[in-house]
Amino acid sequence: MLALINIVAMIANAIIFLVIIQFVIGLLFAFNVVSPSNQFLMQVYRSINSLLDPVLRPIRKILPDTGAIDFSPIVLILALNALIFILSDVATASL
Repeated sequence: MLALINIVAMIANAIIFLVIIQFVIGLLFAFNVVSPSNQFLMQVYRSINSLLDPVLRPIRKILPDTGAIDFSPIVLILALNALIFILSDVATASL
């Protein structure tokens, strides 16, 4: 049981890491630090978007439209951190 909880926590941490990378690359593009014509970084950004879009789309449907600001990554990070916290609580309680 503990191994399964650790695997789920590792996957959740990997998703959080991908959300942060997506955010940083998006900022680099938005503030013209890196040109969107940079093939490598644009491909990395598209790949991360294609991985995270199925997870973020249901959150975006629930949240109200806030214009240009997308709060769904923040909600996803908070939900995954809550999941990790709950799972670690379950793991310590079962010992």
